[in-house]
Amino acid sequence: MPHPHRTAPAPRRRWWILGVLSTAQLLVVLDGTVMNIALPSAQAGLGFSDGGRQWIVTAYALAFGSLLPLGGRIADLFGRRAAFLTGLAGFAGTSALAGVAGGFGVLVAARAGQGLSSALLAPAALSLVGITFTEPGERATAFGVWGAAAGAGGAVGMPLGGVLTQYLGWRWAMYANTVVAGLALAAGALLLARDRHPRTSRLDVPGTLLVGTGLFCLVYGFAATGNHPWSAVATWGFLAAAGVLLTAFAWWQTRARHPLLPPRVVLDRDRAASLIALLQTSSAVFGVFLFGTYYLQRSLGYGPAATGLAYLPMIAALIATSPLATRVLLPRLGPRTVIAAGAALAASGLLLLGSLGLDSPYPTAVLPALVLAGAGLGTIITATTSLATLGVAPADSGAASATVNAMQYAGGSIGVALLTTVSTATAAARLAGRAGPDAAARAQADLAGYHAAFRCLAAAFAVCLLVAVPLYRRSPAARRTDTAPERAG
Repeated sequence: MPHPHRTAPAPRRRWWILGVLSTAQLLVVLDGTVMNIALPSAQAGLGFSDGGRQWIVTAYALAFGSLLPLGGRIADLFGRRAAFLTGLAGFAGTSALAGVAGGFGVLVAARAGQGLSSALLAPAALSLVGITFTEPGERATAFGVWGAAAGAGGAVGMPLGGVLTQYLGWRWAMYANTVVAGLALAAGALLLARDRHPRTSRLDVPGTLLVGTGLFCLVYGFAATGNHPWSAVATWGFLAAAGVLLTAFAWWQTRARHPLLPPRVVLDRDRAASLIALLQTSSAVFGVFLFGTYYLQRSLGYGPAATGLAYLPMIAALIATSPLATRVLLPRLGPRTVIAAGAALAASGLLLLGSLGLDSPYPTAVLPALVLAGAGLGTIITATTSLATLGVAPADSGAASATVNAMQYAGGSIGVALLTTVSTATAAARLAGRAGPDAAARAQADLAGYHAAFRCLAAAFAVCLLVAVPLYRRSPAARRTDTAPERAG
């Protein structure tokens, strides 16, 4: 008998539904990779500054990250199908708006609209995967496919964005999102059944306001470092406000009658460890694509299409390690070994990226670095996403999925802001005291900035090794029984 809190699709439809949900995940990643590859051309076309370019990424993350908890709870309260389809429709429309943007402000607004739509779409999709596949073997396969979809988004997005940007213009890279979202919307409307669960709780309005404004202030404060020093109120003021608001949110969740994020969702040690690892790993994903793109185009002189193709081996490594991590490595080795190995691989790739020169050959220098980074990131992302949603009651699945996505995109936006500060400060220091530096000096300064960003990312994987990995406590055998709460509610 189906659980009253979830839709139980017929077995023959489950895998078709997974295809639709994975396409949505592909779409979210596709947008990020397409935007990264198109960003230099969009910057040249619209004439915004290097300091402004981070807002094209951060505007999306601000809306997405600050509204994710609300989006996840809306999915729990009003139906995951409705939230999923509404998010897809909104994403299609705002992507079209980004394509027709005539100025920097419109493009930033469109990116924020994409973030808002994704805040509904992403937690609903991940929640549907978690409650549709509860049998351990099928669950491992489903999350392997889900993780591979993230890699496929990169595999499609980088070369597609490169080809579209180079031969049709960066605007067509935005229109590609509209096409994919439209196809997923049509398929989802046909395949997904309406939710058949009663509303047993209400929306936590105070919690929504506290966490939404807190996350906004957090991301904005870090993003402001691109244009303001750390001593400016626009930086430390927002960060201080974020600390107060998020602390108040955590306190309120222990007392609210219908908490937006029930404490039981995040107090599990394995889940907490996975969320910490996701926060760190997401900053590495965003950082590699952003600074890697600028390195390939500005330092090595690649065009957009060649840049997209250069990432294919990295994406192939990410796709290959995703199902391997969930189906083979986690059941046999447990999370401590798997996450530690993934962190070591990713850090090794980043250190290699941080040592490349202005004439580094792709086959022997760039390629090994990208493959190592992709293998490590694919191992961590898929394993931690599966572990972070394992054992969650269906009534909390939207909140748990929103928390997973919030950690990913908060990590990405904070990472981009901090790394941009590090990169630009390093480049400026290299040029300090030079009167009218020539092109060669500027190229060396930019390269030093990219190196600093990659090395910071590599060093930050110590968070995974020293904090997240020791938190994991359960054996693989114990984890196989952890889906019981999901089935029993």
